[in-house]
Amino acid sequence: MPAPTDAQDFALGDVTLASGATLRGARLAYQTYGTLNADKSNAILYPTWYSGWHTDNEWLIGTDKALNPDEWFIVVPNMLGNGLSTSPSNAASPYDHARFPLVTFADQVDCQYRLVTEHFGITTLPLVTGWSMGAGQTYQWAVAHPEMVQRAVPFCGSSVTAPHNKVFLESLATALVADAAYADGDYTAPPVKGLRAFARIYAGWGFSQAFYWREEWRTLGFTSFDDFLYGFWEQFFRDGRDPNNLLAMIRTWHTGDVGNTPGFDGDTEAALRSIRCPLLAMPAEKDLYFPPEDEQWATQFIPDGQVRVIPGVWGHFAGGGKNPEDTDFIDAAIAEMLARPGYVG
Repeated sequence: MPAPTDAQDFALGDVTLASGATLRGARLAYQTYGTLNADKSNAILYPTWYSGWHTDNEWLIGTDKALNPDEWFIVVPNMLGNGLSTSPSNAASPYDHARFPLVTFADQVDCQYRLVTEHFGITTLPLVTGWSMGAGQTYQWAVAHPEMVQRAVPFCGSSVTAPHNKVFLESLATALVADAAYADGDYTAPPVKGLRAFARIYAGWGFSQAFYWREEWRTLGFTSFDDFLYGFWEQFFRDGRDPNNLLAMIRTWHTGDVGNTPGFDGDTEAALRSIRCPLLAMPAEKDLYFPPEDEQWATQFIPDGQVRVIPGVWGHFAGGGKNPEDTDFIDAAIAEMLARPGYVG
């Protein structure tokens, strides 16, 4: 699927990142669903995930969903690095291609904060929610801007990237750059061998062991094990996903930790304790990246935090909108959270 062309652009200007590098003329691509009301009190923020675009979030938006555009103004910002916002594939020298600097979750949220406040004039968010890296951004929002976030629902993601998760990320990066065609990031044609190896590693982590044992991939329309590996995994990463963009987002994910928010000096527990809003974390039962025990650890520090495990065998992709039962579970939980009182600063 080619990259969408319907994104709107917010000009960020020169953005100095936590690393000290400055992205000059930076842009934040985004899309909105619904209409902002007169007092600007109905905005929901729904960030994107690893390699996802705003269109990949639309499965949870609809008039039959809790994220109903007839009621809410849903803002979906594309992460820096995803190919639509400023990224290795479109950045100007000297930060083009493999020279793109580290963008942290805090950097991502700082840019989104500017979009929400400067462009739309929004001062409160009834809900921030997101899947995977979108969940990481949800946690970051709740820590960085507790005065704005009324409710938070991160699903299949975490407030800090665990060591085992980092092993997965480093295996992806190593496989991709090992292809000679990668050419230190200045490739003239896609490093297909590296992308294929990248996709194979992802295939072993994205869904659970039970998913494969039960051949649940048949429910997605695939006719054999190999058909799924090629048609789902390889096709996804070879179809419009730039390798340098994939690596840039890995670096964001790898360094994820709300404790690195300015003012907390790396103290993750203190950062989590600072969250004021009700927060419902929804890990998937068999997620190999973000197992439920990680979120159970985090929520013990959040004053109004709770965990609700998404049952089933779909692993991380319980949050990907592919399984109707999981989608209904997530949607119902979001509806329940929107119906309860939120934090008002």
